[in-house]
Amino acid sequence: MTTVQAPKKKKFYQIMYFQVLTAIIIGILLGWLKPDLAAQMKPLGDLFIKLIKMVIAPIIFCTVVVGIGSIGDMKKVGRVGIKALIYFEVVTTLALIIGVTVANLYHPGSGIDVTKFKGDISTYVTAAKNQSTWDFILKIVPDQVMDAFAKGEILQVLFFSILFGTVLAGAGEKGKSVVEFFDKIGHAMFGVVGIVMKAAPVGAFGAMSYTIGKFGVKALIPLAKLMASVYTTMFLFIFVVLALICKFYGFSIFKYLNYIKEEIFIVLGTSSSESVLPRMIDKMEKFGASKSVVGLVIPTGYSFNLDGTSI
Repeated sequence: MTTVQAPKKKKFYQIMYFQVLTAIIIGILLGWLKPDLAAQMKPLGDLFIKLIKMVIAPIIFCTVVVGIGSIGDMKKVGRVGIKALIYFEVVTTLALIIGVTVANLYHPGSGIDVTKFKGDISTYVTAAKNQSTWDFILKIVPDQVMDAFAKGEILQVLFFSILFGTVLAGAGEKGKSVVEFFDKIGHAMFGVVGIVMKAAPVGAFGAMSYTIGKFGVKALIPLAKLMASVYTTMFLFIFVVLALICKFYGFSIFKYLNYIKEEIFIVLGTSSSESVLPRMIDKMEKFGASKSVVGLVIPTGYSFNLDGTSI
């Protein structure tokens, strides 16, 4: 009779979120004590983000194609898509309402002399005005499929992936072998992510060092009121709005946040939510969500469900 040994428990310093948190603290200290040297650490953060972006498009493509292709029921896919878009619209609106309410209470911009700021924001305002709804819709369709992959345009990759997966789902037995092929490619891509994520502490260190070294701790003090507004809004949104949604569907927001704590620290250190997109897809499947739901909702959410941006 053979006995199966339980996997060895990792020591605290081997856990990813501890390494990332430690790297963030070291980055802050370096930026404070040696700002010139810290500002030179920017390439470390940029390199990590580029490594992650390298695999985002292939992972989204494989996940969506396998998810839709293995279902075979287009009505189910349609229901998931419609529910996701309705959820995005409602929850994003709630984020906007909470953000506006807190901003009106805190008045984070009061007392700031805007004449001292350099740069012209009118170019951003003009660009926003010039983009119509049809321009946005047309941008979803790529001019060339490979161009969408090369530029990392998530919505364009998602659009093509849905079409491709739909064709495979309708192909019956003929499409199964292709779905299995992309499933294997997807697993290989997640293996690449596993290797890249070992560099997450280095990326977090580089990004945080640059931020503190470039702008300085003193320069960040005037932004305290703004940050207080942001974190108050996020606290209300997460522990009221999202907590109620989680409770309605029968699971705890605290257990969920504990489950993705590594990803939270990575985003905090790198200031990029894209750095954890592949890991979130993988983790949500392990958490219990179906591959088709994960493949549709998470990539779409990165473009349509920007609650943090709304806040």
